[in-house]
Amino acid sequence: MIAFLGTGLLGANFVRALRRRGEAVQVWNRTPAKAQALEAEGARAFVDPAAAVGGATRIHLALSDDAAVDEVLERASAGMTRGALIVDHTTTSASAVGERRARWRERGMTFVHAPVFMGPSNALAGTGLMLVSGDPADVARVRPLLEPMTGKVVDLGPRVDAAAAFKLFGNAFLMFITTGLADMFALAKALRVAPAEAATLFDHFNPGSTVGARAKRMLDGDFATPSWELSMARKDARLMLEAASRAGVDLAVLPAIAARMDAVIAEGHGGDDWTVLGKDSVE
Repeated sequence: MIAFLGTGLLGANFVRALRRRGEAVQVWNRTPAKAQALEAEGARAFVDPAAAVGGATRIHLALSDDAAVDEVLERASAGMTRGALIVDHTTTSASAVGERRARWRERGMTFVHAPVFMGPSNALAGTGLMLVSGDPADVARVRPLLEPMTGKVVDLGPRVDAAAAFKLFGNAFLMFITTGLADMFALAKALRVAPAEAATLFDHFNPGSTVGARAKRMLDGDFATPSWELSMARKDARLMLEAASRAGVDLAVLPAIAARMDAVIAEGHGGDDWTVLGKDSVE
């Protein structure tokens, strides 16, 4: 028996996928109607998390934050079967994961943090990426149970909070991409190019293909043989900022990038490769 606590967009589709694979699933959500809607899929809905975990050997969580995880697990604890496996898919702080694992181990449970790079459609289709880390025995126990739920399970090793850390900086990069796109579209409007037309650039240009090489250059500290001098990149940033200013368009991210460029140029790195912007981060 599987219990799933938290049936929002992601959790609900995890439950639907589990049911389609023939798993017996008991569900709970803070908004009861969201759990009850899954009864049409064959799940059993409960209004009390302690009842929802009754008889379950696996308890999955997809909640909002650390406080919700701790509150819901405590509420559910009265109904837990000793030895149950708790799998938390919530994006939480890294600092809380180790303490949470220790606390539930003392109470006879195995706690594994398995955050995901998955949207609701991935949860339904069993695609996307799931991260896991911690005690190798715990990972070995949970891995075959998680693999049908996602396209790939990545074991990040014995450090208990590694999965939480990787999820946070991975999400940070997604935020940079999204805000970067927003600045790109704002700049396109300033240059009298419709955003939809600007997006066609990616039919021909794939900046994502350069991420690995840029990361390697930063990690190697290979800044002295530039492919694009920082001073030239700063000139391009100036052109972008001037175009936006003339059109009265606000850019959210580029001004901060330009300020960082100015600081690193002032340190004498204007002739270095522009990836020198990351020098302090990788030292």
